Amino acid sequence: MINCVNIVLGKEEITLKINEQANLEEIEECLKEKIPELKKLYQDEKTPIFVTGKVLKNKEMDLIKEIIQKDIEVQIKFDSPKVLGLYGIRKAFSEEIKTSETTFHKGSIRSGTKLEYEGSLVIIGDVNAGSEVIAGENIVVLGNLRGVAHAGAKGNKQAIIAATSITSPQIRISNIVKELEKEEYKSYAYIKENEIVLE
Repeated sequence: MINCVNIVLGKEEITLKINEQANLEEIEECLKEKIPELKKLYQDEKTPIFVTGKVLKNKEMDLIKEIIQKDIEVQIKFDSPKVLGLYGIRKAFSEEIKTSETTFHKGSIRSGTKLEYEGSLVIIGDVNAGSEVIAGENIVVLGNLRGVAHAGAKGNKQAIIAATSITSPQIRISNIVKELEKEEYKSYAYIKENEIVLE
Protein backbone atom coordinates (compact mmCIF):
# COMPACT_ATOMS: atom_id res chain seq x y z
CA MET A 1 0.00 0.00 0.00
CA ILE A 2 1.33 3.44 -0.90
CA ASN A 3 1.83 5.98 1.86
CA CYS A 4 -0.97 8.26 0.71
CA VAL A 5 -1.21 10.47 3.83
CA ASN A 6 1.76 12.53 5.02
CA ILE A 7 1.70 14.43 8.32
CA VAL A 8 3.58 17.75 8.50
CA LEU A 9 3.79 19.53 11.87
CA GLY A 10 3.69 23.32 11.53
CA LYS A 11 3.67 26.16 14.07
CA GLU A 12 -0.03 26.96 13.76
CA GLU A 13 -1.52 23.82 12.26
CA ILE A 14 -0.86 20.20 11.37
CA THR A 15 -1.04 19.52 7.64
CA LEU A 16 -2.25 16.22 6.22
CA LYS A 17 -1.14 15.91 2.60
CA ILE A 18 -3.23 13.41 0.63
CA ASN A 19 -1.64 11.75 -2.41
CA GLU A 20 -3.43 12.94 -5.57
CA GLN A 21 -3.58 9.41 -7.01
CA ALA A 22 -5.05 7.78 -3.88
CA ASN A 23 -8.59 6.39 -3.98
CA LEU A 24 -11.12 6.48 -1.12
CA GLU A 25 -10.23 3.00 0.22
CA GLU A 26 -6.49 3.79 0.28
CA ILE A 27 -7.08 7.11 2.05
CA GLU A 28 -9.28 5.40 4.66
CA GLU A 29 -6.79 2.58 5.33
CA CYS A 30 -3.75 4.88 5.47
CA LEU A 31 -5.46 7.47 7.68
CA LYS A 32 -6.56 4.82 10.22
CA GLU A 33 -2.94 3.67 10.47
CA LYS A 34 -1.81 7.27 11.08
CA ILE A 35 -4.30 8.00 13.88
CA PRO A 36 -1.92 6.84 16.72
CA GLU A 37 0.78 9.16 15.32
CA LEU A 38 -1.72 12.02 15.15
CA LYS A 39 -2.95 11.37 18.71
CA LYS A 40 0.60 11.76 20.06
CA LEU A 41 0.71 15.28 18.60
CA TYR A 42 -2.46 16.21 20.49
CA GLN A 43 -1.38 15.49 24.06
CA ASP A 44 -1.00 19.15 24.97
CA GLU A 45 -2.84 21.45 22.58
CA LYS A 46 -5.60 21.31 20.02
CA THR A 47 -3.80 22.51 16.89
CA PRO A 48 -6.16 22.56 13.87
CA ILE A 49 -5.65 20.09 11.03
CA PHE A 50 -5.39 21.33 7.46
CA VAL A 51 -6.02 18.72 4.74
CA THR A 52 -4.43 19.44 1.36
CA GLY A 53 -3.08 17.67 -1.74
CA LYS A 54 -5.80 15.79 -3.59
CA VAL A 55 -8.92 17.65 -4.76
CA LEU A 56 -11.44 15.82 -2.58
CA LYS A 57 -15.06 14.94 -3.18
CA ASN A 58 -17.58 15.71 -0.45
CA LYS A 59 -17.83 12.06 0.63
CA GLU A 60 -14.02 11.85 0.93
CA MET A 61 -13.96 14.97 3.11
CA ASP A 62 -16.76 13.59 5.29
CA LEU A 63 -14.93 10.27 5.73
CA ILE A 64 -11.63 11.95 6.68
CA LYS A 65 -13.42 14.11 9.25
CA GLU A 66 -15.25 11.10 10.68
CA ILE A 67 -12.07 9.00 11.06
CA ILE A 68 -10.08 11.76 12.77
CA GLN A 69 -12.82 13.16 15.01
CA LYS A 70 -13.73 9.68 16.25
CA ASP A 71 -10.44 9.68 18.20
CA ILE A 72 -9.37 13.34 18.37
CA GLU A 73 -11.47 16.38 19.16
CA VAL A 74 -9.99 18.84 16.67
CA GLN A 75 -10.97 21.43 14.09
CA ILE A 76 -10.40 20.19 10.50
CA LYS A 77 -10.06 22.49 7.49
CA PHE A 78 -9.91 21.41 3.86
CA ASP A 79 -8.08 22.91 0.90
CA SER A 80 -10.84 21.52 -1.38
CA PRO A 81 -13.97 23.69 -1.51
CA LYS A 82 -17.10 22.16 0.06
CA VAL A 83 -19.14 24.38 -2.27
CA LEU A 84 -17.61 25.49 -5.56
CA GLY A 85 -17.07 29.23 -5.69
CA LEU A 86 -18.84 29.96 -8.94
CA TYR A 87 -21.79 32.18 -8.10
CA GLY A 88 -23.78 30.65 -10.95
CA ILE A 89 -23.84 27.19 -9.38
CA ARG A 90 -25.33 28.52 -6.17
CA LYS A 91 -27.84 30.70 -7.99
CA ALA A 92 -31.40 29.59 -7.30
CA PHE A 93 -33.47 28.42 -10.24
CA SER A 94 -36.72 26.52 -10.75
CA GLU A 95 -35.23 23.10 -11.53
CA GLU A 96 -33.43 21.05 -8.90
CA ILE A 97 -29.90 20.02 -9.91
CA LYS A 98 -29.37 16.28 -9.83
CA THR A 99 -26.28 15.26 -7.85
CA SER A 100 -23.96 12.64 -9.27
CA GLU A 101 -20.51 11.07 -9.17
CA THR A 102 -17.99 13.77 -10.10
CA THR A 103 -14.54 13.69 -11.65
CA PHE A 104 -12.01 16.54 -11.63
CA HIS A 105 -9.79 17.33 -14.60
CA LYS A 106 -6.80 19.55 -13.82
CA GLY A 107 -5.60 21.71 -16.69
CA SER A 108 -7.10 23.27 -19.78
CA ILE A 109 -8.65 21.21 -22.60
CA ARG A 110 -6.75 21.87 -25.81
CA SER A 111 -8.21 22.38 -29.27
CA GLY A 112 -8.95 19.07 -30.98
CA THR A 113 -9.36 17.24 -27.64
CA LYS A 114 -12.55 15.43 -26.58
CA LEU A 115 -13.21 14.71 -22.90
CA GLU A 116 -16.07 12.43 -21.82
CA TYR A 117 -17.35 11.26 -18.43
CA GLU A 118 -20.53 9.43 -17.36
CA GLY A 119 -21.14 11.57 -14.26
CA SER A 120 -20.39 15.26 -13.65
CA LEU A 121 -17.21 16.94 -14.92
CA VAL A 122 -15.33 19.69 -13.10
CA ILE A 123 -12.56 21.17 -15.25
CA ILE A 124 -9.97 23.24 -13.42
CA GLY A 125 -8.84 25.32 -16.39
CA ASP A 126 -10.21 26.56 -19.72
CA VAL A 127 -12.05 24.59 -22.39
CA ASN A 128 -10.49 25.99 -25.55
CA ALA A 129 -12.17 26.58 -28.91
CA GLY A 130 -12.14 23.45 -31.07
CA SER A 131 -12.39 21.09 -28.10
CA GLU A 132 -15.42 19.17 -26.83
CA VAL A 133 -16.53 18.12 -23.35
CA ILE A 134 -19.35 15.62 -22.80
CA ALA A 135 -20.83 14.62 -19.43
CA GLY A 136 -23.70 12.37 -18.49
CA GLU A 137 -24.59 14.93 -15.82
CA ASN A 138 -23.28 18.46 -15.03
CA ILE A 139 -20.33 20.36 -16.52
CA VAL A 140 -18.52 22.94 -14.39
CA VAL A 141 -15.57 24.86 -15.81
CA LEU A 142 -13.37 26.85 -13.41
CA GLY A 143 -12.23 28.95 -16.34
CA ASN A 144 -13.55 30.00 -19.76
CA LEU A 145 -15.73 27.67 -21.82
CA ARG A 146 -14.99 28.32 -25.51
CA GLY A 147 -15.40 24.79 -26.88
CA VAL A 148 -18.54 22.71 -27.38
CA ALA A 149 -20.12 21.41 -24.15
CA HIS A 150 -22.78 18.69 -23.88
CA ALA A 151 -24.19 18.13 -20.37
CA GLY A 152 -26.90 15.61 -19.47
CA ALA A 153 -25.77 13.44 -22.38
CA LYS A 154 -27.68 10.45 -20.96
CA GLY A 155 -30.94 12.40 -21.07
CA ASN A 156 -30.84 14.32 -17.77
CA LYS A 157 -32.65 17.62 -18.37
CA GLN A 158 -31.81 18.78 -14.84
CA ALA A 159 -28.11 18.98 -15.72
CA ILE A 160 -26.37 22.36 -15.82
CA ILE A 161 -23.38 23.97 -17.52
CA ALA A 162 -21.47 26.58 -15.50
CA ALA A 163 -18.25 28.45 -16.22
CA THR A 164 -16.50 31.72 -15.47
CA SER A 165 -17.50 32.71 -19.00
CA ILE A 166 -19.41 30.77 -21.67
CA THR A 167 -18.48 31.86 -25.21
CA SER A 168 -18.95 28.52 -26.97
CA PRO A 169 -20.43 28.41 -30.47
CA GLN A 170 -22.84 25.75 -29.22
CA ILE A 171 -23.92 24.11 -25.96
CA ARG A 172 -26.19 21.11 -25.41
CA ILE A 173 -28.12 19.87 -22.40
CA SER A 174 -29.78 16.48 -22.86
CA ASN A 175 -31.24 16.53 -26.40
CA ILE A 176 -31.62 20.32 -26.55
CA VAL A 177 -29.10 22.36 -28.55
CA LYS A 178 -28.44 26.10 -28.33
CA GLU A 179 -26.30 28.12 -30.73
CA LEU A 180 -24.69 31.11 -29.06
CA GLU A 181 -24.36 34.52 -30.63
CA LYS A 182 -20.91 36.10 -30.56
CA GLU A 183 -22.02 38.94 -28.31
CA GLU A 184 -23.39 36.56 -25.67
CA TYR A 185 -21.16 36.24 -22.60
CA LYS A 186 -22.88 34.17 -19.94
CA SER A 187 -21.76 31.92 -17.10
CA TYR A 188 -24.67 29.58 -16.37
CA ALA A 189 -26.95 27.41 -18.53
CA TYR A 190 -29.91 25.20 -17.64
CA ILE A 191 -33.17 23.98 -19.16
CA LYS A 192 -36.40 25.82 -18.48
CA GLU A 193 -39.63 24.97 -20.31
CA ASN A 194 -37.74 22.74 -22.74
CA GLU A 195 -35.31 25.49 -23.76
CA ILE A 196 -31.74 26.23 -22.70
CA VAL A 197 -31.61 29.44 -20.66
CA LEU A 198 -28.33 31.36 -20.30
CA GLU A 199 -27.65 33.76 -17.45
